[in-house]
Order: sequence, then C-alpha cells, then structure tokens
Amino acid sequence: MASIAVTGSASGIGAEVCKMLASEGYSIIGIDRNTDDNFTKIAADLATISGRRSAVNEITRLCDGKLDGIICCAGVGVTAPSTSLIVGVNYFGVTELIEGLTESLTKVGKASVVVIGSVASTHQQQETAELAQAMFDSDEEKANHIAEMMGSTHLAYAASKYAVTAWARKWSVSVANKGIRVNIVAPGAVETPLHQASKDDPRFGEAVKNFVAPMGRNGQPEEIANAVSFLVSEKASFVNGSVLFVDGGMDAMIRAKQF
Repeated sequence: MASIAVTGSASGIGAEVCKMLASEGYSIIGIDRNTDDNFTKIAADLATISGRRSAVNEITRLCDGKLDGIICCAGVGVTAPSTSLIVGVNYFGVTELIEGLTESLTKVGKASVVVIGSVASTHQQQETAELAQAMFDSDEEKANHIAEMMGSTHLAYAASKYAVTAWARKWSVSVANKGIRVNIVAPGAVETPLHQASKDDPRFGEAVKNFVAPMGRNGQPEEIANAVSFLVSEKASFVNGSVLFVDGGMDAMIRAKQF
C-alpha cells in the first residue's frame, strides 16, 4: 500500500486530504501538533528545528524508508501570535521536511509532493522581497528578525506563501530526474478553522469577509482535496512544477493579464 505523509492532518484542508486519500487506498501518515484517533500518527511542532527533525525521523520509520508522497497542508495565517511563527511553519516547516524526506521519496521511483500555497503568494512581493530572500537563503534567524521588525502578520503570510511556492517550483526541477513530481495548490478563501479565525479577527475580519471570489462564495476543504488527489495520481503524471489556483477565480480577478 502506498504511503503518503500529510502535515496539518488534524483539521481543515489537511483532514479532508487525509480522508479522501485514505478512501482511495493510500496509507496515511498524519503529522500535527497533537496525535488523534483518526489519521494523525505523529505529534510534531513544525515551527521548530527539533520538531521538523523529529517528524522526518518518525515518518521515515513509519514508511520503512520508502515514501510515495508528501502533502504539506500545515500552515498558520494572519491571526498567528507572531510573524516568526508564520515564517517557521509556512516556509521552513515545509522546505526542511521535504528536504529531509528526499531519500525516502527517491527510493519509490515515482513519488509526488504537493504544497498547499495560497492565492496570497502573488501579493506584496516588492514590499516583502528582503524577507523572502532570507527564506530563500535558508537563514531562519534573519528571516525571523526581518519579519518581527516588519510587524505585519499579513505581509509575513504573503511572503511565506510566495517564498514556499517559488522554492517548490525550483525544487521540482532539481528532483524531477529522481522520479519526484512537485506541485503547488493555491487556494483562495476556504471554509476552515483558519479562515474562520481570520473572519473573527477585529483587525482583518471585515476585509476578509468582503474579499469574495467571482463565484460568489468561499471554497470547501473537499474542493482543495480534489485538486490534491488529482496531482498525486497517475492522471497528473506529466504535471510538475505547476501552481494550480483553486480559488473561485480570485487570482484571475486580481491579475487577469499575469500568468
């Protein structure tokens, strides 16, 4: 049975991805801050270096060193208590986990990695260039310092999603000849606990509620999971390094001439 690791497996998009892929016959290794009775088998704090290393070691043990895929759903949003937490989870919690599991992915010969990015990855790139560069340089200490000096969780979120998307696209080129495909799903507003927290936040609530996709509604976790299911399947066997917007038309609304 093919083994797939899923971060952020306890709720929202991650939980839906676990449920869908399990129904398709995959063995799920879920990673979240706490284990549960469903799919989450590994408790790890991906905001920390030790948590990432622990997750890599446990995943490697549970899959016996052969991993068919990783779906990186874990993330924190604009209501996070600090900008450095956003940087830690959304960028380093993805890139270091994937890099640490490359050997296990390579042994399969035909593996798939999907990173959950965001439509926000296309926003504020000029304002956050220095922060993004620190992430590209793998300098977590510098990235945290810049993010904290910036003092904006909104900008830190956009920067983290831009940086992890760009990293994944670059990484997809370097591992393609090892039989690993890497793609990014960029959701818009999706009805998850993370999005609800943004709607309830007195700083961002009204803006979030008023930012509606052309389809006139927010997405559902199952709709994102459908995209992930496609990308890990053989139906997407020649799809690599792509960004799939699943956002109800938000990106087209904002950047119709940019693609």
